[in-house]
Amino acid sequence: MAKLWGGRFTKGTDKAVEDFTSSIAFDARMYAEDIAGSKAHAKMLAKQGIISQTDCNDIVAGLTDIQKQIEAGTFDFSVALEDIHMNIEKRLTDAIGEAGGRLHTGRSRNDQCAVDLHMYVRKTVVHMGELLVNLQKALLEVAEKHQDIIMPGYTHLQRAQPVLFSHHMMAYFSMFQRDFDHLPLIYKHADVMPLGAGALAGTTYPIDQAYTQELLAFSKIYENSMDAVSDRDYVLEFLHFASTVMMHLSRLSEELIIWSSTEFGFVELDDAHCTGSSIMPQKKNPDVCELVRGKTGRIYGHLLGLLTTMKGLPLTYNKDMQEDKEGIFDAVDTLHFALSIMADMLRQMKVNGERTYAVLANDFSNATDMADYLAKKGVPFREAHAIVGEAVQHCIQNHCVLLDLTVEDFKKISPVFEADILEAITIEACVAGRKNYSGTAPECVARQRQVGAAQIEEEEAQLATWADQLGRV
Repeated sequence: MAKLWGGRFTKGTDKAVEDFTSSIAFDARMYAEDIAGSKAHAKMLAKQGIISQTDCNDIVAGLTDIQKQIEAGTFDFSVALEDIHMNIEKRLTDAIGEAGGRLHTGRSRNDQCAVDLHMYVRKTVVHMGELLVNLQKALLEVAEKHQDIIMPGYTHLQRAQPVLFSHHMMAYFSMFQRDFDHLPLIYKHADVMPLGAGALAGTTYPIDQAYTQELLAFSKIYENSMDAVSDRDYVLEFLHFASTVMMHLSRLSEELIIWSSTEFGFVELDDAHCTGSSIMPQKKNPDVCELVRGKTGRIYGHLLGLLTTMKGLPLTYNKDMQEDKEGIFDAVDTLHFALSIMADMLRQMKVNGERTYAVLANDFSNATDMADYLAKKGVPFREAHAIVGEAVQHCIQNHCVLLDLTVEDFKKISPVFEADILEAITIEACVAGRKNYSGTAPECVARQRQVGAAQIEEEEAQLATWADQLGRV
């Protein structure tokens, strides 16, 4: 098949080279962005008198028909035509003749593929924002539903202090809140139009980039044409965002895996989100959580891969930069799966509050509160720490816990103890007493939920603003 760029060449491209250099297998998903960019470019060319209005009308109609073919599944993509840009242009030229050949006037594939990717990332940011908001809503719902459940909080995966289960859920809410906070900067950097940069230096045609910018609803135009065709920072920022989201999802997955084990028994995942064993009939495996945890590494790999690709590239465009797309496409697909299914899984899981409380009632998670009790009575905290440590050792040797001790037992440990120690170290008191701003007391967690709900409203307003902008394209 004759190449649209083949005039200078005396022989055809080797088939293996075609297969190696082609990107149509993955960049075909940007067909809508490519067509939108081409329509805008054609309208600008006609406005400037560079092509006729008749040619522009034929181009726009032809591109509309091609988009219908692609969406109907009747468009045959060709590896020989390398990418989505050339596939569409060749089909357009075949359909409308000479007018199709005028579409590429004043433009290069360098700025064409760049504008497609900018538009794709803008759209993707909105989609990822919607998925994050849905997950945050799920966390809020779970925190509200189980607001009274108390569970062990851990450090070093050892029981540390009692916390509300809702407090634990809101910790993840905060993580995903920070993830959402990355999106405006990614969107801002994707919302800059490279079209008009040409191959690297601009064009000699009297184009009107401001008009194209308006048609494609970009907020800015690149100041420098060389930067326009070589910038992939916004893709790297998206992959960094994706990596951080997956890290947070992986941490949550790990907790659900642990909590759903027989040894813990804190939660039960719904059957719809688990699988069985081919040999062990009793098994109920948290495969979804394990896959989220496992797929995190591949997203890290996409980030590191593109950083490595970009680190040695001189300005401006180099074919290495074709490697910018597969990673982000896979990251988008993986994030879509992980965020969607995690929200569903949280909403449908059961929480065993009786089990979480029973664990606390049989350990020493209230030891800090016992030391705080002494410190509030005037005992230096380090001395109080040592006294409680000896009390814990006494209980271990006598196969009991602090809650099993009597007032007389406490007074033998230290004369500072009074009868109110029995109330001070109950599980409920340990939670209720932590009333500082970010603490786990019920009123503090209630405030966290209120703040979270307000943050979601702000996020949804931001998403609506972006969606309105993109809807003008």
